[in-house]
Amino acid sequence: MTDTLILAAVAYDAKVVTIWDGFQKWFAARGLAFDYVLYSNYERQVEQHFDGAFHVAWNSPLAWLQTDRIAKARGRTARAVAMRDTDMDLSSVLVVRADSKAQTVADLRGTTLGVGAMDSPQATMIPLEHLAQQGLLADRDFRVRRFDVLVGKHGDHIGGERDAAKALMTGEVDAACMIDSNHLLFTQEGTLPRAQTRVLSQTGLFDHCNVSVLDGAPESLVARFCDLLLSMRYDDPVARPLLDLEGLKQWRPGRTNGYATLARSCDRFRWIDRFVQSMQP
Repeated sequence: MTDTLILAAVAYDAKVVTIWDGFQKWFAARGLAFDYVLYSNYERQVEQHFDGAFHVAWNSPLAWLQTDRIAKARGRTARAVAMRDTDMDLSSVLVVRADSKAQTVADLRGTTLGVGAMDSPQATMIPLEHLAQQGLLADRDFRVRRFDVLVGKHGDHIGGERDAAKALMTGEVDAACMIDSNHLLFTQEGTLPRAQTRVLSQTGLFDHCNVSVLDGAPESLVARFCDLLLSMRYDDPVARPLLDLEGLKQWRPGRTNGYATLARSCDRFRWIDRFVQSMQP
């Protein structure tokens, strides 16, 4: 393990194997021994990170917060060392049907809001915090209908968002939450027919996934891994298919200032308290 950089990722889709197999070959061609392990859910991945099962984790934003808070409780340090350009400065939207009487978020009082999986930052946690900041609390001012698809994968699988969008069109919910890019995708694919929905409100900007590292990881291996990631270029015909599979055009250095809204949501609704407490020494 000391000569090979090992990454952990959650298998939210079959393509994850194809993605990391491709990266494994790409790294090997540049002199870095690289391997990966896959987990079925982020909580197990976070647990295993603290057990030393791998060096770096491809974490959801929620898994990053879990890792960071557990590390602080244990007197350790977690760092976000890399992220995709497509993980930066995102937003979620609250969508209603075009003929809805709702004109502002205040009009959602007494209605039913469709959200994604219970652990989806973009389709549940951040939108509910967005509403709370405007004085509307879930289960007090409006009903919440969750579409819990693949809980444990933190919304990486967009099935919950798509199901919420479908429920909006059938009238099962009065509004639906989704990341802005999925609103566009659902419109393009016909899940949300064109001109039949509108955005009622949009959250502030936030960041999504990052590559997380704990103190004690082999510094030279992690540094070489990060250098290679950041060196990938979209105009490179060898790298481009891998970047397309992973949904980015350029890797960027990691940052953590884009998780503040999610952190406030976790504090308000106590999303991760039990898990973090269970991991304290």
